[in-house]
Amino acid sequence: MLIRIVRMSFLPDKVEEFREIFESSKKKIRARPGCQYLELWQDLHQPQVFVTHSHWESEEALNSYRDSELFRETWSRTKVLFAEKPLAFSVASVEKV
Repeated sequence: MLIRIVRMSFLPDKVEEFREIFESSKKKIRARPGCQYLELWQDLHQPQVFVTHSHWESEEALNSYRDSELFRETWSRTKVLFAEKPLAFSVASVEKV
């Protein structure tokens, strides 16, 4: 399983627009083949900062989503709202305690 984390900082006046984009696309993303989990986090002290946390069956499943029309459409609407470049990375769970 691949865990994908994407940290995004939005212009303060664009936060609500991002929330609307996420609301309209979250079920479609979650329904993508290989997507096992999707969660949205918001920073407690910087309300314009959000993080998506998703679990994917494999890197191929994530890449299939990233190559999809759904991703292209969602990302093109989202990236124009950024205050700074997003930080994205993929990890694997090593140990649960």
